[in-house]
Parts: sequence; C-alpha cells; structure tokens
Amino acid sequence: MATTWAYARVSTIDQNLDRQLSALMPLLEDPRNLITDKASGKDFDRRGWRTLVGSDMNAPMMREGDTLIMVSLDRMGRNYSEIRENWLLITQTLKCNVRILDMPLLDTTQSSGSLDGRFIADLVLQILSYTAEKERLNIKARAAAGIATAKAKGVKFGRPNASKPAGWDGIVELWQRGEITATEAARRLNTTNMTFYRNLHRFWGGIEKKEG
Repeated sequence: MATTWAYARVSTIDQNLDRQLSALMPLLEDPRNLITDKASGKDFDRRGWRTLVGSDMNAPMMREGDTLIMVSLDRMGRNYSEIRENWLLITQTLKCNVRILDMPLLDTTQSSGSLDGRFIADLVLQILSYTAEKERLNIKARAAAGIATAKAKGVKFGRPNASKPAGWDGIVELWQRGEITATEAARRLNTTNMTFYRNLHRFWGGIEKKEG
C-alpha cells in the first residue's frame, strides 16, 4: 500500500514549523510520516531529507508509489539545480510522486498516468530553475555593482585599521633607546607585554631596540 509522506523545513532552530504543519498534517493518515528539518536549504545534506530519499548511509524510507507533499518548492531547497536532481531522484529513480501545495502544476499525483502531465511538471520545474538561477546571478551582479559604486565614493569595507594608543610613538622611542623596559612601556600604554609586542608588529612591522 502506498504511503503519503510530508516534508517541512525551516532554515534555523529559532524558526517554527507551525504554518507548514497546519497545512500538511490534515493530509497525512499517520502523523509519523511527517519528516522535518531545521537546516539551511543551500544544499540537501540534511538528516530528515536523507531519511526520506536515502543516502550512502541509509536506504530511502519512500517506496515506489509513495507520495511526498510539501507546502512550497523552496522547502525542498534553495539550489534549483539540486532541486531538479532530487525531483528526478524521487519521480524517476524511486518512482514516487511529488505534490507542491502552493503550485498545483507541480503535482505528479494528478498526472501519474499522463505523459503530458509529467512533461508539464518537468517543464515548470525547468522554468523555475532558470528563473531562480538568473535571479541569483542578477543579485550577485547588483551586489558587485553596489560595492564598486560605494568604493568609488570612498566607502571602506572590511575591518577598520587599528589606531595607535595615545602616546605610542614617544613611549616606543624611549623603549628603543633603552630608557624604559617593555614592561614599563606596556604599563604606560595601559596594556600587557604581549599586546605591546603585537602592536609593534602591527604598527611598525616589528622594530628593534636601538643599541646604546
């Protein structure tokens, strides 16, 4: 007998699954068939997902003829090339159905006996993959253009340069001449010996005491 499964995902442990669960639970005969992940969608190396479709470490829980339901396609993941790869794994290798609630065209249960229906579902997935990849590249290009514009306006990126402590140059000069010890120099700068030597390398590239 075919089993209906449901999969829900949020990206972080701070987010909750309530909205997805309220949509999915009424569609399940057995609530134990709900599989969840609290993990990023950037890849598919997720415990719950691998439990469903299998991995090198475990056999898939889904069997031929089963159906997997998700609220939306992005709950499967964010990487659309991998979404397509996993879609084909489910529908062709495992010979199971997929049903995406917020996108009725992505419902192979309605087209299990129809070549046209499966073709439409695959075509929609291809279009979504292309659109998502193009948007990803556009976002990357816009970000690069924004950074270039900001740099042209003098905006600095990265960690700011550390400033010298007050009185640094004069105290280092005394230390170089041997008039004070490193411990005394550190005390006057209100820091530790280790930080004093670290700052010597940071601000001066490392300097030696002058011979008396």
